Amino acid sequence: MQIGSCARILIAGQAPGARVHETGRPFTDASGERLQDWLGVSEDVFYDDTKFAIVPMAFCFPGYDAKGNDLPPPKVCAKTWREDVMQQLARIELTLLVGSYAQAWHLKDGRRLRERVADWRFYAPDIFVLPHPSWRNTAWLNTAPWFAADVVPALRKRVREVLK
Repeated sequence: MQIGSCARILIAGQAPGARVHETGRPFTDASGERLQDWLGVSEDVFYDDTKFAIVPMAFCFPGYDAKGNDLPPPKVCAKTWREDVMQQLARIELTLLVGSYAQAWHLKDGRRLRERVADWRFYAPDIFVLPHPSWRNTAWLNTAPWFAADVVPALRKRVREVLK
């Protein structure tokens, strides 16, 4: 987690993977590199807590299921502390909802991730709904070329506006 009371952009993520959990720093993996690319920011800007707050739905790695996939963030985590954390982020101008768990908690609209991301203009300019930048979503991204063509440029533009 990365919280700065002056942060202008909130990245609401899911939960750290095992490797990221060990580092104690969010998105210190290929997912973070992909996310930084989508945002059009350097690592220094990404980890500047006066610019970005990074708040997952759970602070710790939730473990693996029987197939070796990451378990979802436990719902009790967000129920326990998320409202308190959000109150500390009074200057947020742009919220990035990364992955279905963050989207479901923040939006409570019952929609599926692909539907939300395809309808990104409905949420913009104050919210961008994004798939998780994990390598596991590469196939999804390949079936949605409009994401790279339409969403990423609009996202980068909005990030630049907020960070001015």
